[in-house]
Amino acid sequence: MNMMLKKAGFIATAMLLTSLNAAHAEDLVKVRFGTNWLAEPEHGGFYQAVADGTYKKYGLDVEIVQGGPQANNATALVAGKNDFYMGGNMVEVFSAVKEGVPLVAVAATFQKDPQILMTHPGVGLDSWADLKKAKSILIGPDFQATGYAWMKAAFGFTDEVVKPYDFNPAPFIADKDSVQQGYVTSEPLQVEKSGGFKPNVFLIADQGWNTYSTLIVTRQDFIDKHPDVVQKFVDASAIGWANYLYGDNKAANEAIKKDDPDMTDEQIAYGVSQLKAHGLVVSGDAEKGGIGAMTDEHMKSFFDKMVQAGVYTADLDFKKGYTLQFVNKNVGSDLIKK
Repeated sequence: MNMMLKKAGFIATAMLLTSLNAAHAEDLVKVRFGTNWLAEPEHGGFYQAVADGTYKKYGLDVEIVQGGPQANNATALVAGKNDFYMGGNMVEVFSAVKEGVPLVAVAATFQKDPQILMTHPGVGLDSWADLKKAKSILIGPDFQATGYAWMKAAFGFTDEVVKPYDFNPAPFIADKDSVQQGYVTSEPLQVEKSGGFKPNVFLIADQGWNTYSTLIVTRQDFIDKHPDVVQKFVDASAIGWANYLYGDNKAANEAIKKDDPDMTDEQIAYGVSQLKAHGLVVSGDAEKGGIGAMTDEHMKSFFDKMVQAGVYTADLDFKKGYTLQFVNKNVGSDLIKK
């Protein structure tokens, strides 16, 4: 009889715990966050906040919807299928304002754009000023219309040397007099492994291309209806990034590799090292306001550069493309190791 009573007690307790867990799960707000590419260390803080339970601590059940060549998570955000989107840089948001699409950047995870130009060492292309002597500059159409337009206005680069970049490093490796676009977190390692040499790397942000990058973007109507959810997602993501860069990121990296089986431990380690070495996440405004920080002054500085480059007209109300409501609160700054 005692055994039966004990067994019944265990069953009742288990059922109660299951019920409480289910109730807790129902209390979590479901959130869909679409990235702009396949899973990689540049998304690490978001994966970290899922893997270590930070989002759940903030009352969110976050699903990361992986981007990629066949996905368009920006469109999914506009259509209401996703709640947040990982924007590349402020050009996307300013262009949305221009087109009358009510998208708003609510945080800037990267203070610097990871875009780079690479050259072969020892062939006379060893400084930024030397790049104008290159016989060919391999870049994609999106960057040609924005970043390269700024480079022409600011430094006198020309269109005559531009050649299409199809994300294949072979033409660059074969041509010592060429320049190739890339990301500081990935392409230099790819070239080193495939070409057998370390390329010169020029982070375009260090030359004045001062757009924020890896933005958290949402719709204006979502902000109006759910400001508490936006605040929680921004805060939890900032903590996720601090823990990813300065804590135990093994679980996050495993989740990244699960979403993108082609991602390697070597590539992840390299990406994280470059994120930290170049201060992509923790530098500039983030040193005062915390991860995700943005300022009006910074936004205007970049917008003025785009006007100078002919990308936008000066009368565009670019301030509609972002809000400072959810950032500059130093959330997670205590987790950053200097």
